[in-house]
Amino acid sequence: MKALVTRLDSFGDVLLAGPAVRAVAARADHVTLLCGSRGAPAARLLPGVDEVLVWDAPWGGFQPPDVRREDIDRLVDRIDADTALILTSFHQSPLPTALVLRLAGVRHIAADSVDYPGSLLDLRHRRAPHAHEAEAALDLAEAAGFPRPDDGRLRVRTPPRADHLTGPGPYVVLHPGASVPARAWSPERGAEAVRELAAAGHRVLVTGGPDERDLTAYVAGRYGTDLGGRTEAPELSGVLAGAGVVVTGNTAPAHLAAAVGTPVVSLFAPVVPAERWRPYGVPYVLLGDQNAPCADTRARDCPVPGHPCLNTVTAADVAAAVEKLLGEA
Repeated sequence: MKALVTRLDSFGDVLLAGPAVRAVAARADHVTLLCGSRGAPAARLLPGVDEVLVWDAPWGGFQPPDVRREDIDRLVDRIDADTALILTSFHQSPLPTALVLRLAGVRHIAADSVDYPGSLLDLRHRRAPHAHEAEAALDLAEAAGFPRPDDGRLRVRTPPRADHLTGPGPYVVLHPGASVPARAWSPERGAEAVRELAAAGHRVLVTGGPDERDLTAYVAGRYGTDLGGRTEAPELSGVLAGAGVVVTGNTAPAHLAAAVGTPVVSLFAPVVPAERWRPYGVPYVLLGDQNAPCADTRARDCPVPGHPCLNTVTAADVAAAVEKLLGEA
């Protein structure tokens, strides 16, 4: 049986699909993961994936491409599967993707859907209220005939050693960036946290993407080690795997830390529900005002002056959370 799993969102979303992918892989002969370009680096880290098919859908992402018939035709020609699982967030419709898969000749398609699917779905599943994204994906997989084969935690392929980046000895990672501004702690607060953690005797590594080098340099300052722009996805997994604790917002490294088993201090802006997107399967401390006026707005830019949901979190709060998780470990 050839199976296709789709998750067309970002890096972190694809990581959260990992347990469901493993469930499919336990019963399928070949698993293709269809994802967008932002999720592809995560897809290549997931156990159970035999092939990664990259396509940016016009109905997803922050800057979706225009609809072009020739793009969809090319995708249809590349899809070769008997059965498919369409994974979406709680607020997304699977039906545009289902239409493309039907055109590609996929015989059995399963998805969570609140909308009437007509002939587009063979299994129209209803997700449990308030389910975490990883749990919702596992529930759908089980309903489609792919029961969970293991403990259902997030996982990635064995991370590479990162000693050349981290240096010797214990350390804490602080990742100050986020996929959208509404989910990011202020740079000033991040720099204060680095100083506070260093004063408490911790070695602090500051991570970020190639476009975040100015941010990571500022946050690291004289008291942290700046790794901004120096870690692709596999290297970042190695850095996070060696950390005692990772401090980050609701963004991809929170889920990558969980996938390598590292506890997380989660600076969680409530623009999306923490119950669905919190760090999954590892010890964590959730910081941030979950009842702030921005709650459940899915805002990309903070709609409240001063970004109070996160900027009321202090460096001392973060340091205390780090000590708590290290103590529990």
